[in-house]
Amino acid sequence: MEALQAWGIQLIQSFQLMSPALDPFMDFFTFLGKIEFYMLLITFLYWIVDARLGFRVLMVLLSTDILGMAFKHLFRQPRPYWISDVKHMGHIETSYGIPSTHASDSLSVWAYLAYQLRKRWLWIMVIAVILLISFSRMYLGVHFPHDIGGGWVIGLVVLIFFIKFEKGIADWLNTRSNNFQIGLGFAISMVFIVIGLIVNAIVAPNTDSESWAHLSTEARSLTFYFTLAGALFGAVAGYVLAKSAAQFQTQGSWLQKLGRYLLGIVGVFIAMYGLDILFSLIATDETVLGYVLRYLRYGATTFWVMLGAPWVFLKLNLAKQN
Repeated sequence: MEALQAWGIQLIQSFQLMSPALDPFMDFFTFLGKIEFYMLLITFLYWIVDARLGFRVLMVLLSTDILGMAFKHLFRQPRPYWISDVKHMGHIETSYGIPSTHASDSLSVWAYLAYQLRKRWLWIMVIAVILLISFSRMYLGVHFPHDIGGGWVIGLVVLIFFIKFEKGIADWLNTRSNNFQIGLGFAISMVFIVIGLIVNAIVAPNTDSESWAHLSTEARSLTFYFTLAGALFGAVAGYVLAKSAAQFQTQGSWLQKLGRYLLGIVGVFIAMYGLDILFSLIATDETVLGYVLRYLRYGATTFWVMLGAPWVFLKLNLAKQN
């Protein structure tokens, strides 16, 4: 591993010779791999393009992230700037390195979109975006080349799984009641949390290197798992209930679409950041109550996206009943 890291450091240093000329471009492409961007993308797909596609893209993203986070904890590897004079270009990361979730998320999400939409030009754009997002992570000094490779493997596994099994699972779920589907969503969200607990128990006896332990301050946090679990349950419950309570058409005038998107995003920010401020007054993240509140906050956010916002759209005539 040390030889691989040494080679990676040399490669990253050669990339950073192009700084500061490429800094703004790399900042932009690394943003395309952040949760904030996926929040904008998935809500756009769900409210404006195709609700079913938006929901499934979110499932792809959450599935990729739970695998990526679990393997990060199991491998417990440093980031380039933690162990060398590589620059981090202002991007401070407190989680472990391999695999890169930017790389895994970009491959699974963007390739899934290209597969579903079946546009040749989109495939060309998707390949370019995946490569540029991944390159940006190395350029910014936060990932080794092998971190990127590990991320691509996870993203590819999730992509293949959804392509191969998604239709069969969807057909099976459609024969089940709403209560069963919501209950299954809750059960899977609990599995996400159990994965976090098991992984943390496995790595607990091992300590990080003294030379970079002060940089991996959130590397073993369970908050990531509660975030993903809450987002999953809120999305599943909201999507299932929306089929009967707020099924809407994504078509409409550009003013209706703009109104839907702006109103919906305001609700997302209120749920995500407003509840964060409120809940922080009640408990800190790294407590049992803090974990529960985080689960509820992200559950409320995705529930709003899937059900709350569409219900409001229908009431305000920003969308038509489907």
